[in-house]
Amino acid sequence: MWLPESRLRVWLYRRPSDMRKSFDGLAALVKGELCEQPTSGDLYAFLNRRRTLMKVLYFERGGYCVWSKRLEQGQFQVAFAGAHKALLEPATLKLIIDGIDTTRLHRFKRYRLPETHRHLIEYPV
Repeated sequence: MWLPESRLRVWLYRRPSDMRKSFDGLAALVKGELCEQPTSGDLYAFLNRRRTLMKVLYFERGGYCVWSKRLEQGQFQVAFAGAHKALLEPATLKLIIDGIDTTRLHRFKRYRLPETHRHLIEYPV
């Protein structure tokens, strides 16, 4: 899977989702349940109840994209307990996709630019 630069936000919907949904159904979940704008360019990840299927919705120039992965064995290691949405780092999404249990990882402290200052950085288009 192509993963974007680290400046992009990744939202994980932490409730089981109906995987029959496609572009419009997932975009409606983003608007209604996550209270986010699906055309923002952020990634929105959804899992089924058994955590064997993941879909990621994102918007690129002119249209929606849906990426999906079905596991032949095992589960995605994501807890459904807690808030209905979680903000992830793109690297964390990659670890989940690769089968690493992120709840048991030890993260060392790193500097993070406050959200209020992120608009000061200019990114190439």
